Amino acid sequence: MIDERAENSPLVRIRSLLPGLARAEQRVAKVVLDNPASVARRSITEVADAAGTSETTVTRFCKAIGVGGYPELRIALAADTARTEARAERDLGGEISPEDDLAQVVSKVTFADARAVEETADQLEIATLQQVVDVIAAAGRVDVYGVGASAFVALDLQQKLHRIGRVSFAWNDTHIMLTSAAVLGSGDVAVGISHTGATTDTVEALRTARQRGATTVALTNFPRSPITEVADLVLTTAARETTFRSGAMASRIAQLTVIDCLFIGVAQRHLPTAMGALEATRDAVGPHRLETRPDGRRKTRDTGK
Repeated sequence: MIDERAENSPLVRIRSLLPGLARAEQRVAKVVLDNPASVARRSITEVADAAGTSETTVTRFCKAIGVGGYPELRIALAADTARTEARAERDLGGEISPEDDLAQVVSKVTFADARAVEETADQLEIATLQQVVDVIAAAGRVDVYGVGASAFVALDLQQKLHRIGRVSFAWNDTHIMLTSAAVLGSGDVAVGISHTGATTDTVEALRTARQRGATTVALTNFPRSPITEVADLVLTTAARETTFRSGAMASRIAQLTVIDCLFIGVAQRHLPTAMGALEATRDAVGPHRLETRPDGRRKTRDTGK
């Protein structure tokens, strides 16, 4: 029986579980990820030979990613290949090479970003997302932790929650993160954002918050990463970073997709208050925007004089 998430896309699940697989299983995973359509047509013996391992290891790999065995994996890969081919006539999501012109770069980046959003939505566990919405909607305070590129995503969540009147703070300095976590308690929520799930600063802050009694939430691309060990609730993304994309490009888009869904869910729980707060904040910053006419020229602001 195929795991529901693997059924959506076995490749998404393989990539997310890759760091936690045994070395021999990682070699099998690389063979599958490099050419899934080919693996769907090959025997278990051929795949084992290509990975330099045994048929038993291939079977173990199948169980580790949530499929019952190699025949089920072949079926899942064939179905996934068909879906991919139906979405696009050509694969624009590959590596960006130095020879690619700017038009090719734009095509590959936009294709990969769109795939990151689609695959994240496909594998996002709605029941878990609902639980996170519930705890944040009821929280007295929400602290969000993230460093590097994840810090920008943390700030986005904090700004969104703040705009609808929810008490929220975003931290990216290790000492301040730990100080913040140390004063949280029951009824508070701490959210840790890390693509790899192995960012020491974020993991440590989330662990401290949990020890103080706060509900902890992790947002990561890897469901078996260290951050999930200190999280009560785990939300996952499905993003692939390649040569030029390792600077948190697709991963950031995927994280922001989850953040947007989470924010809207929380806003719905406090709709009258949220709408009132959004209107108030919009009015507050309104005077700081330049008004323009349809022809692009600036309007003369009415000062009342």
